[in-house]
Amino acid sequence: MTDVHTHPNRGQAALWNDASGRTWVEMQGLLDRMLAPFGERLLEAGFPGEGRRVLDIGCGAGATTLGMARRLGPDGLCLGVDISGPLVAAAKARVEAEGVRSAAFVQADAQTHRFDGGEFDAVVSRFGVMFFDDPEAAFANIRHAARPGAKLAFLAWRSPAENPFMTTAARAAAPFLPPMPTPEPNAPGQFGFADGDRVRRILAASGWSDVDVSPVDVATEIAEADLLSYVTRLGPAGLALRDMEESARARAIDAIRAAFEPLVQDGAARFTGACWLGTARA
Repeated sequence: MTDVHTHPNRGQAALWNDASGRTWVEMQGLLDRMLAPFGERLLEAGFPGEGRRVLDIGCGAGATTLGMARRLGPDGLCLGVDISGPLVAAAKARVEAEGVRSAAFVQADAQTHRFDGGEFDAVVSRFGVMFFDDPEAAFANIRHAARPGAKLAFLAWRSPAENPFMTTAARAAAPFLPPMPTPEPNAPGQFGFADGDRVRRILAASGWSDVDVSPVDVATEIAEADLLSYVTRLGPAGLALRDMEESARARAIDAIRAAFEPLVQDGAARFTGACWLGTARA
């Protein structure tokens, strides 16, 4: 039996329960602002009606869970699930502070968590489904949690070539970084669902019906004051910069800053996120 099966998603669990999870917590406000237009598109696609029960996969610090919970009203429930302890703790603190009683959170791996069967009227995810070691097993397990006829709606990034804003930092910093291995196609990660045909096959193989995976382009922006922090602390470049010697790190950051300067106008960097909107029925 392979390690993937005995310890599924171990790499992602280690990543998101350590520095990456803590960084996302620290940058929650910036990320919520940048990702808000994506969240609105997702909630429109996945909302099942007031008073229903919704499962939010890869909920992070809870923005989409809270947004859905408000739509569901006091008689509904949105349960956010994430593998990251720091992010789930932040989400729980947030829901308590904001007093949204129709939102709840649990730290769990959605690929293996023992959900009650037929518990949810809908399943949503904003960029949380590309990280599974075995996506067919994960989507089959998620389908078990959904009642018959329940709707699945998720957003996943398309290819790096279609999202140049998100790869600019790594390209600019590359001359100053140790050689980084080229990611395997379809490997778990930010662009793990870049191949739309593969996503369709995964959903069909895991038992979902009425599968549709359509391209969606969503415009968003990052304030100029937040841009450098965002591009130097997150993603592959952010991970590499954490462990660099200080002078090399400073040169890499200078190169990243210069690469993004042409993209800033009127106090913000604006870009379009190239995504898949995946929908299906249980």
